[in-house]
This record gives sequence, structure tokens and C-alpha cells, in this order.
Amino acid sequence: MPIEKQLSVFMENKPGRLSHICNTLGEADINIFAMSVHDTVDHAIVRLIVDHPTKALVILEEEGVYTITQDVVVVEIDNKPGIISTIAKRLFRADINIEYAYCTATKNQEFGCLVIKTTDPEQTLEILEAV
Repeated sequence: MPIEKQLSVFMENKPGRLSHICNTLGEADINIFAMSVHDTVDHAIVRLIVDHPTKALVILEEEGVYTITQDVVVVEIDNKPGIISTIAKRLFRADINIEYAYCTATKNQEFGCLVIKTTDPEQTLEILEAV
């Protein structure tokens, strides 16, 4: 369960922009492990976890794409009911706010992946490793 660098990419919410960003990273041999897209009327925030975050940041900035990095905790979780509730309760009891989270698993997978952005990634990691 590591702390990873996540890229938050701010872009216009119009056809082709996500394709361009993904293509740019792919051509640079950067693998996308996780992605979340949140839209607004005119813009979108694309959150990415990639295998080479520093290289990706430089490449996207060279493309003129406003990008920032944040530390997030990436947790492999059992794919069963109640597991995310258990995690949220542990962080609540420690007075750690979950600013946002996203996860994925298919119904046939034994494990899923949860990405959590909190105010204190190190403490979050400590609490979740103590499980």
C-alpha cells in the first residue's frame, strides 16, 4: 500500500482533449494505472496515476496542459461489500478527512484498488496499514 504521485490535469471539456493527453503519454511510453475524469461545464479535471509521474508532468507541461501533482494513498482492497465503509470509518475515527476517492474492480475480481486523497497521506497510510 504505497503513497503515489497523482497528476491532476486541467483541460477544456471538449471532444479530443482526453484522447490527446492519453496519446501524448502513450507515445512517451508512460503507462496509465488509474484515471478519473470529473467534469464541469467548460473544463474537466483528469486525475492520473502513471508509472513515471515526473516524466509525465514535464511532457504535459510542454504540451501547455496545466498539471499539478498530489500525494495519494493507493490501497488494494477485498472486492466485497462494506470494505470501503470500514476504511472510511477508520479514517473518520482518526479525524482524517477524505477529500476525494475513486476505485475500481469488476465483479469477478477478488481484489480492487482504491485511491484516496486526504489531508495527511502519511497518517492515512499508517492507519490503513495497521489493519
